[in-house]
Amino acid sequence: MTLDPIHQFNIVNLFKIGQIGGHEIYFTNASAYMLLAVAVTSLLMIGGSAGKQLVPGRFQSIAEITYEFIAASIRGNAGADGMKFFPLIFSIFMFICVSNLVGVIPYAFTISSQIVVTGALALLVFFTVLIYGLYKNGLKFFKIFVPSGIPIFVLPVVVFIEIFSFFLRPISHSVRLFANMLGGHIALKVFAGFVAMLGVSLGAVGWIGGIAPLALTVAIYALEILVAFLQAYVFAILTVIYLNDALHPGH
Repeated sequence: MTLDPIHQFNIVNLFKIGQIGGHEIYFTNASAYMLLAVAVTSLLMIGGSAGKQLVPGRFQSIAEITYEFIAASIRGNAGADGMKFFPLIFSIFMFICVSNLVGVIPYAFTISSQIVVTGALALLVFFTVLIYGLYKNGLKFFKIFVPSGIPIFVLPVVVFIEIFSFFLRPISHSVRLFANMLGGHIALKVFAGFVAMLGVSLGAVGWIGGIAPLALTVAIYALEILVAFLQAYVFAILTVIYLNDALHPGH
């Protein structure tokens, strides 16, 4: 019995959509799970907003709690002006959270374990900050690279570090989510596969010896559910913090 913890991240072509030049375009399992995440999020929000009741039902409670949670995070980190970006931040949070939770289901696919997906989301945030910051503030946007109260003799070094860190944001923003989901799923697959290997190779003795790895697998699974939510929140809150630079440069 072989154990391949990387196999779960393979991109599988489901059917061909078309062709551009010499490049074929396929609808993949990643595309299917992205559409699933959008569909589940839409159903939750539509179900929560349709027929509002004084005593909220399940869908309405989920919609209201999620809305207030994200709105409070935006107001707390970017002020009232940050609410203009609520649709973007809320959509990013729900997309990542739902896709992460779906990916925890056995034999499901986790789209945030693909660096191209997390990288695309991080670049979306980066260019939104850059374009809106320049549009709203003009050249004053570059005040984010010049912290106040810095002695003049170290200012060039600080400015270089600030510029360098600014352009590294998409990398750290995307790799954080990608690495956490990838590492957690690999660890879960390894421990779960170890339990199965013990049972197959050693029979009853192996299944008894697999109790401890099984308990650890259950604990890791519970932790993965928590990480799925936390990583969506971390990605969203970092988006708010970065957008705050576009709204209030130099603050």
